Amino acid sequence: MAYDSAATRTRLLDAAYDEFVERGLAGARVDRISAAAAANKQAIYAYFGSKDGLFDAVLDARLKVLAELVPFTPGDLPGYIGALYDQIVADRGLVRLTQWKALERPNASPGELAAHLAKAGELAEARDVDAEYAMDVLMLTLSMAQAWSATAPEIRDVKADPERVNRHRDTLIRAVTALAEKLF
Repeated sequence: MAYDSAATRTRLLDAAYDEFVERGLAGARVDRISAAAAANKQAIYAYFGSKDGLFDAVLDARLKVLAELVPFTPGDLPGYIGALYDQIVADRGLVRLTQWKALERPNASPGELAAHLAKAGELAEARDVDAEYAMDVLMLTLSMAQAWSATAPEIRDVKADPERVNRHRDTLIRAVTALAEKLF
């Protein structure tokens, strides 16, 4: 059977995602990642250069998928935030991965910076405000979308059922709508 480098790379990214979500960059082990991916540990270094490079690749890949699943809609900020919330609820590991990133690597990567600046620019143009103001509003609303997943389960899951998740979503949409109406 021929070696499939693309498949190996994909398995490594998937296994690394699970490892980094669970343990963060510092706690992750390349031995566990390679074993979970059924790949040689050397493949991590060949494809990604280092464990840090693998972390960057995982984060970049997951954020690109998120951007494809939830396209930014500057003219409908509440709709965008609602769709983002839905995706965050569907993939609870994503917020955890970004929390690890914020703890272990607080500076924005060039890709993260470019994505946020582009969104703020689009929002500024759509709402006829300056980009700095648009960035403030964007950061507030993004934080609101993540608040549910970033809150301890014992606090947020007073009643852990789909109805509770939907009520929180409705509250989020109303809050972002009110915020947008007041700030724009």
